[in-house]
Amino acid sequence: MDTRRLLRTFAIGIGTAGLLISGCSGSGSSPSASATGTAAPEGLSSYYAQKLSWRDCGVEGFECTTMKAPKDYDQPDDGDIELAVSRKKATGPGKRIGSLLVNPGGPGGSAIGYLQGYAALSYPAQVRARYDMVAIDPRGVARSEPVECLTGPEMDAYTQVDQTPDDQAEVRKLSASFEKFAAGCEKRSGEILPYVSTVDTARDMDVLRALLGDEKLSYVGASYGTFLGATYADLFPERAGRLVLDGAMDPSLKAIDMNRDQTAGFEGAFQSFAADCVKQPDCPLGTTSTADAATALKKLFTDLDAKPIPTGDDRKLGESLATTGVIAAMYDEAAWPQLREALTGAQRSDGSGLLSLADSYYEREPNGKYANLMFANAAVNCLDLPPAFDGPDAVEKAVPDFEKASPVFGRGFAWASLNCAHWPTEATGTPHRTEAKGADPIVVVGTTRDPATPYQWSEALAEQLSSGTLLTYEGDGHTAYGRGSDCIDTAINTYLLEGTPPADGKKCT
Repeated sequence: MDTRRLLRTFAIGIGTAGLLISGCSGSGSSPSASATGTAAPEGLSSYYAQKLSWRDCGVEGFECTTMKAPKDYDQPDDGDIELAVSRKKATGPGKRIGSLLVNPGGPGGSAIGYLQGYAALSYPAQVRARYDMVAIDPRGVARSEPVECLTGPEMDAYTQVDQTPDDQAEVRKLSASFEKFAAGCEKRSGEILPYVSTVDTARDMDVLRALLGDEKLSYVGASYGTFLGATYADLFPERAGRLVLDGAMDPSLKAIDMNRDQTAGFEGAFQSFAADCVKQPDCPLGTTSTADAATALKKLFTDLDAKPIPTGDDRKLGESLATTGVIAAMYDEAAWPQLREALTGAQRSDGSGLLSLADSYYEREPNGKYANLMFANAAVNCLDLPPAFDGPDAVEKAVPDFEKASPVFGRGFAWASLNCAHWPTEATGTPHRTEAKGADPIVVVGTTRDPATPYQWSEALAEQLSSGTLLTYEGDGHTAYGRGSDCIDTAINTYLLEGTPPADGKKCT
């Protein structure tokens, strides 16, 4: 699988579940807020008037800087938070349009890593020619005062806890693992945990928009990045410019409904994988039917639950890591051959292939160090919505509905939804319609067989947004832009370059 596509796939992949800047020396500054013609919100003039000092990042073609934002927007005098920003200037030819902010989702994905490893190198050339490509790591993520929760060894143990408990002892162990995770976040990052909501990050984006000298924000957000972009448009509709929301989330859903919908999405993705697999001579799940393939996969998970297998690593592959490995490959059909090989290996007591996929999903490095992706993911999700479940009894009651949504993944997804029950910071967000009245046309992109952000979410968001227009990719995989559909790419490029959105309801293959 192509390295850049792999980076893109896992960067945008976490949804609701769940690259470093070197020393800089430099030059350059950005316009102050007054250059944009928009007044700073009350009490925030010093943030909107700060100067950005751009420096060489040690990554060819990129500049980087930091900006300050109030830790608490309701109490801006209570201290700052420092946020990392990077950009690659428009390459030409053609007149520069402005800045294009990108976010890969997560929550918890490094936007700067995504920019430097994929977006500023692989977005369509005509877009990169006319826009400065820009990314800000959201507060609590990667280079922007990251949330930290567990050590590498602790995280290894956490990822191996059985998420399909068979008895009360296993239920207690799983619940204790979520409690330990939350306690670790509070111990290591308690001061920032109340201030990493999507609303906070959207407000940071408006500060950056002003500092970049843009009248309106142009933005491409994938997966969770669509929720961030829609939140921005709702807060600042008059400043929302050309917004592409690819693989949309539905802000009106409760956490339990979102998690159950996502469970069904992964079941649909598995059905697509299985239908393809059984046609291949090397399919490890049989060559007869998708039903038999599902049975074979469930048997493999059951066997691994009873007896984990070697991986060539200190860790063994049990059911939890194996499930994560399979889920990781559901995001992009280009990973299906790799998954077939990994499953074949697992049937032969070699768990290295599925472990590799799981490690990519968790952003675990070979030395055992984890990026803060999963920590930030929980911190943002648990702040944005009240928990799906308040305890194990509630999960037990919901398991049948989750298993109905996915016979393969349902039980594990139900128990994984317990992760916010012990969170130390009370949720500040609630399910709500997002309308962004008065905003310019916003393009919402949905993929019909998207596992992580089911298609109906894109339909729902496009309907909620007062200026939303729905662009549909009829296919597999997570998100659509840059995945090989000329129809999708042309529609989005035209919108970004000319401001003309596709017709509402346009379908592409």
